[in-house]
Amino acid sequence: MANFTVETELHGELNCWRITSDHAELLIAQQGAQVLSYQRLGEPPLLWLSDQAIFRQGKSVRAGAPVCWPWFGIFERNPDSVKAMFKGEQPPAHGLVRGRDWQLLRAEEHSDHLQVEFELPEAQGDLPGWPHEVQLKLLVELGDQLKLTLTSYNLGNTDVTLSQALHSYFAVSDVRQVQVEGVDGLAYIETLANWEQRKQQGNLGFAGETDRIYLNAPERLAIVDPHWNRRITLQAGGSRTAVIWNPWTDRARDLPDMADDGWQRMLCIETANVMDDVVVLKPGATHAMSVAIGSEAL
Repeated sequence: MANFTVETELHGELNCWRITSDHAELLIAQQGAQVLSYQRLGEPPLLWLSDQAIFRQGKSVRAGAPVCWPWFGIFERNPDSVKAMFKGEQPPAHGLVRGRDWQLLRAEEHSDHLQVEFELPEAQGDLPGWPHEVQLKLLVELGDQLKLTLTSYNLGNTDVTLSQALHSYFAVSDVRQVQVEGVDGLAYIETLANWEQRKQQGNLGFAGETDRIYLNAPERLAIVDPHWNRRITLQAGGSRTAVIWNPWTDRARDLPDMADDGWQRMLCIETANVMDDVVVLKPGATHAMSVAIGSEAL
């Protein structure tokens, strides 16, 4: 039987919960239902929390696993079917839910894991410029691994089309020394070269700014980190897209919530439904996108 403790904390302006088990620690903010950090005891962190993170109401924290919904990235780069859902002006990047307080529905202990579930009631017709009724929940499960499941349920009587991502920031010893396994042979969109489609050859290493959308990605990807002697594993569900991002030197200097050298210690692999992999919810339909995050020794 695992032992769990749940404590409330205030980080800047944000209400948070610190959850500790026999072998891991998790920090979650009420705003955005955002997992801010995840660390297995005795190991370096698995999810990265910027040491210059800003904990301010209405601003997503540069850390952990922000929820991007009901669109991902730059609004204008989304398919027309996703853009047609929005009726407002000046749509923010990465959707409408990262900077809003979610409701904690339950925290339940099971024999070997803890479940914490959040809901965003505003998604049921009250998001500005997005007049659709969708029940939106995030289930956080802490056991031997960390599993996040984002579930959208269409309560309305018309189709709803959305893109989304769990924008996970992973902690690495030095991004220049790691590789991503599981992408060999995949088609990807190189957003830094006019959004050209290319084909990946071998594992992905890093020698400069990276912002790629991998198409038809496998369920399992991994980050191999020889210096920390570990492999971070990602097991995705309900998703065929993986977005891999690192800002490198120039972009990092432009980010007020990242140290100038912070890019060295992080790598984003985002479990996503974007581009042609959008979600179309028929009335009464449900879609769940998930990622399970673990680690193993090399």
